[in-house]
Amino acid sequence: MFGFVTACIGELSKEQRSRYGGIYCGICRQMKYRASQSARLTLSYDMVFLSLLLMSLYEPEEEQGVLHCAVHPLRRLNWIDNEYVRYAADMNTALAYYNLMDDWQDDRKLSARLLAGSFEDVLPAIEQRYSRQCGAIAGCIRQLRELEQGNCPNPDEPASCFGRLLGELLVYREDLWAPTLRQVGFHLGRFIYMADAAVDYRADARKHKYNPFLAMETGEDWARWEEYLVLAMGRCTAYYEKLPLVQDKALLDNILYSGVWVNFRGKGAKAREET
Repeated sequence: MFGFVTACIGELSKEQRSRYGGIYCGICRQMKYRASQSARLTLSYDMVFLSLLLMSLYEPEEEQGVLHCAVHPLRRLNWIDNEYVRYAADMNTALAYYNLMDDWQDDRKLSARLLAGSFEDVLPAIEQRYSRQCGAIAGCIRQLRELEQGNCPNPDEPASCFGRLLGELLVYREDLWAPTLRQVGFHLGRFIYMADAAVDYRADARKHKYNPFLAMETGEDWARWEEYLVLAMGRCTAYYEKLPLVQDKALLDNILYSGVWVNFRGKGAKAREET
């Protein structure tokens, strides 16, 4: 369901691309240390947004370095590390585990169960450190399963469920900024869920899988769906602009005002071409 909250790389400066990639590599590096090598296969660039947002808000001290990795063995890659990079690594691991287990329970996908098994030794520690966030992930996945089983025809219900999940992930600590971060995450989560439903509409129809836009029985209507997304992202950015962000603000702006739309329209065009 993730994969939409990424930067429009072509609009970034060389320095911004380096920083964006450095945070991704930093999260990947921490997932290796904090979870497992195989856990890194689940890493999404959406986690870079989570880390960047918290870094811009709280401005922690950073550690940097270079590394070689199996994916890019001939290149020296920059990595960035701080407490929010490590937080993003833990949240990616938790999200991946619960999602993989949901795939196993729903579809009996052996590959999902085997990969989830590689997280089981580290998950209790993550749940202990972040009980609120992990509880939100587990609760959201459970509620989404119930809505899917009931073929819920109202996209607001599953979208809001996912929004509440992302709202909890964006709140690192309960402080002055927590209510605003929750609202940013809530509306961003609604955007992600509905964008994913739109892109998957035809594939879900072929596979007879739940999709809220299919359950509405109003037919394929990209113009209408984009109106929903514009509203969700408008509310997200209205709260986002209330945060006192300076560091990496231009990079975050790129993601929310350009990257999400480039991703959605690109994925949507590809989905229509393939069917």
